[in-house]
Amino acid sequence: MNAMFRLAIVAALLASASAFMAPASVNTIRAARNVAISSHPPGLKLAAPSLRASPAAAGALRMGQTPSTMGETIEEFVANDDPKLQKVILCLFSAVKEIAYKVRTASCEKSSCFNEFGDEQLAIDILADNVLFANLKACGACEVASSEETPTEDPQGGSGYSVAFDPLDGSSIIDVNFSVGTIAGIWPGGTLVGVNGHDMAASLISVYGPRTTITIAWKDKDYAHEFLLIDDFSGNHGKWLRTNEFTAINEGRMVAPGNLRSTQDNPGYMRLWNYWMENKYQLRYTGGMVPDVNQLLIKGKGIFVNPTSPAAPAKLRVLYEVLPMALLIEKAGGRSSDGRGSALDLKTLTTEDRTQVAFGSAKEVGRFDEWVGWAEPFKVSSKDDPSWKPAGK
Repeated sequence: MNAMFRLAIVAALLASASAFMAPASVNTIRAARNVAISSHPPGLKLAAPSLRASPAAAGALRMGQTPSTMGETIEEFVANDDPKLQKVILCLFSAVKEIAYKVRTASCEKSSCFNEFGDEQLAIDILADNVLFANLKACGACEVASSEETPTEDPQGGSGYSVAFDPLDGSSIIDVNFSVGTIAGIWPGGTLVGVNGHDMAASLISVYGPRTTITIAWKDKDYAHEFLLIDDFSGNHGKWLRTNEFTAINEGRMVAPGNLRSTQDNPGYMRLWNYWMENKYQLRYTGGMVPDVNQLLIKGKGIFVNPTSPAAPAKLRVLYEVLPMALLIEKAGGRSSDGRGSALDLKTLTTEDRTQVAFGSAKEVGRFDEWVGWAEPFKVSSKDDPSWKPAGK
């Protein structure tokens, strides 16, 4: 590839990044396209700049990098990891790619899906569950796997690591074509009971939306890293390329408030809600935990909360949702809390433990701790339960 052609590609990427980050004029995009087309070697097809290609450059520019420092494949990025951890991570990426296709092509009702011939299939979350188990069993490095769909520890025949996952978080909103996702946490050893978030080797979330992405964090690596599934029939079609590095979640007036019903009998949460409204926070909530937390990484600001109350107990599972998300958020420079401290401190007593949680910037999560406080959600069952005592009320 000659120098002139490399320069043309960089110009095209920068034009695409501009289009992704801020409105760009049609003339700017056309000019970059014309430079690229006029400079490419004979016989080589070069796609015009598009929004599909721009997240890599846009993410790099947001983080003060050049586009050339992004673009590693997931295989290249994990090349120096423990070989067994590599296998588990790559099998999860492979499973997500397959699930992305099923999500994209299935016609779903609330309880089941239909193929192109109209034949009823398994519900999409069960399909996703089966795909993940099949890939984990085949990788040879997974001892035990556990799904939120079937919250038991199931031997997978391998050795090295155990994986807990929510196969399709937000499956109740998939029928309206909202973004949904997969959550997974990876622990060394052969059990998922008696572990905490600090024990995790890595965790990831995938988002099935206009683009399919995976954001992953490692215990022993800095930051959280986003990979984009390339789906443009180019030479990189089907590959996972690194497109973003998340280093900070700053203060900003954006909120994703889960379990709002609990404001009715949790005075701290009602106070928090009123504060957000009085201070004109942006309300950004879809009802899917994965996209609602993922936006904190993308936007680099804000808070997601899902508190508990006697009448509306917390439903989030510690093992399958909270711990993997907490590692991602904290590696990305944010905070997590169950109302008393980092969610990574939570230890699984069973696979079905539940908790309230907040993810976001330091000050926002600190306000949650002060005003909402901590309650043991597994003891909360009615308004008359005396064990529920919000902090400072």
